[in-house]
Amino acid sequence: MKCLVAIVGPTAIGKSKLALRLASDFGGEIISADSRQVYRYMDIGTSKPTLEEQKSIPHHLIDMVNPDEDFNLANYLHMARKVIGDIQQRGKLPLLVGGSGLYVWSIIEGWEIPNVPPNRDLRRELEIKAREQGNHVLYQQLREIDPVATAKIDPHNTRRIIRALEIYQLSGQFPSLVRRKEAPDFPLRIIGLTAERSELYHKIDQRVDKMISKGLIEEVKELLHKGYSLSLPSMSGIGYKQISDFLSGKMALPKAVEKMKYETHRLARHQYAWFRPSDARINWFDVTHPFVIPRETKNLIQSFLP
Repeated sequence: MKCLVAIVGPTAIGKSKLALRLASDFGGEIISADSRQVYRYMDIGTSKPTLEEQKSIPHHLIDMVNPDEDFNLANYLHMARKVIGDIQQRGKLPLLVGGSGLYVWSIIEGWEIPNVPPNRDLRRELEIKAREQGNHVLYQQLREIDPVATAKIDPHNTRRIIRALEIYQLSGQFPSLVRRKEAPDFPLRIIGLTAERSELYHKIDQRVDKMISKGLIEEVKELLHKGYSLSLPSMSGIGYKQISDFLSGKMALPKAVEKMKYETHRLARHQYAWFRPSDARINWFDVTHPFVIPRETKNLIQSFLP
């Protein structure tokens, strides 16, 4: 069964739930394509599958590193390709599931990432510049160097902007040119889940409220107690930053929750830039038809399995 199914779409749309059902139907295993679920101790704020779900269906690339450890796209690609190959070798169906467009397309399109190791001194210098002068200064600096690469990066994503500048300054190569692509030699299908914007925002708001009720505040407290700094990339994620601001007295809890919802809405809009409704490679399904999706997606997968 040397093939691959990817399930993509914006946050809170229901990708994990569908993946569990399809993995059960086809004897599959799930590979996370989420840039936050790789971190240990960060469960509620990243909406990791529960321990029961992970026991019922094998999950991969979750809880890979501690919050203060470096993890980048090159690490992910190396691990994901190894896991996918192993699942295929055992005759199982790999299901790549997540909303991180960078991770998903790197696998589907077969990206080759430049071998430019992180440089802590350079990163620290750029991080200080971003804090003191504003993130937009680095973004403009990258735009002057490589407008093609800049157009594909969220202006608020300091980590990716710094990585692009790091590649250029250490290798002298334009970030947009150093990535080669060689598509996998096995068949694959991409399932996209979507909904009207108002419905999606409603789902997001419900998820945020559920995170709070499930103990996100306690989770952030425990991370801080373990000594994980707010300056870490992992701690800058939506939810962790806002709850940290609440715990430090910078904002009231209702304001922190409101900010979480707003930032998650913005994230969802950005995810649609990665997974465009016009992309013919993606088979789109509207989640407002919940009884149709399992049957139709199952038929789609059956149509291309060997």
